[in-house]
Amino acid sequence: MGALNNAMNHNSGDDWNWQRRWPAPAKINLFLHVVGRRDDGYHLLQTLFRFLDYGDSLQFFPRDDGKVTLTTPLPGVPPENNLCVRAARLLQAETGCNYGVGIALEKRLPLGGGLGGGSSDAATTLLALNHLWQLKLDRARLQALALTLGADVPVFVFGQNAFAEGVGERLTALSLPDAWYLLLVPPVAAPTARIFAAPDLCRDTPRMRVADWQPGQGHNDLEPVAAALYPKIAECLAWLRSRTGEAASRMSGSGASVFAECPNEKSARALAAELPVGWRGEVVRGLPAHPLAAL
Repeated sequence: MGALNNAMNHNSGDDWNWQRRWPAPAKINLFLHVVGRRDDGYHLLQTLFRFLDYGDSLQFFPRDDGKVTLTTPLPGVPPENNLCVRAARLLQAETGCNYGVGIALEKRLPLGGGLGGGSSDAATTLLALNHLWQLKLDRARLQALALTLGADVPVFVFGQNAFAEGVGERLTALSLPDAWYLLLVPPVAAPTARIFAAPDLCRDTPRMRVADWQPGQGHNDLEPVAAALYPKIAECLAWLRSRTGEAASRMSGSGASVFAECPNEKSARALAAELPVGWRGEVVRGLPAHPLAAL
């Protein structure tokens, strides 16, 4: 094991190492338009991903037996189905790497929350193990691998707030202004497949040019469907909009989380202080880039 540790830490180039906790930030969709549908049933989207200073974290422990294990299994999710385990095994298969790893996941982001938790965890696993195992795959190749794990995984590997098109894999980096948000997490899980399968989902929103987007522009085509299926989402949105206005509050992804953009941290915390008893809210800051963007 000592030889493995030495090999993994040699010429690391920075302080990201086996002892560190690795961040897996949440994302929100500042807008999400469904602009069409492919012949294979996949929906064509335009959306804007923004990273938040809130999310999961992971630790990795070297193994010299080639095994990939999850030391913190999630209730109801078999370890072999966990996206972190799948990401690690994908790297092994693609590169012929014989190293193993134990993965500890500290989960803060809700399942079915529309915040990209599982996708972010998988992307951090790809980035971390590419570094720790010294595989030297470039971002483009890691993004291609990420897409095989899920449509939202590539943007977390890409590492920049991004305008996304296609099924979410065609990414254009955007510089976004500083912003604070109040994030609400209703006590429901909104399965993505159920939302996209709804017959009344709008699938023909006109396309937008990246250069034409302005802060505050756009909407979430999935929101009316999710709000109708899950009244708690509608309740949270109505509460936010009664205080911030229609344009400032949206659902993220396919739900269930919703958010309101606030002028500053003070106003976000003041809004959070008004939350009804029992509601779950987080005051979060929009990040200029993924914490591992420079790795």
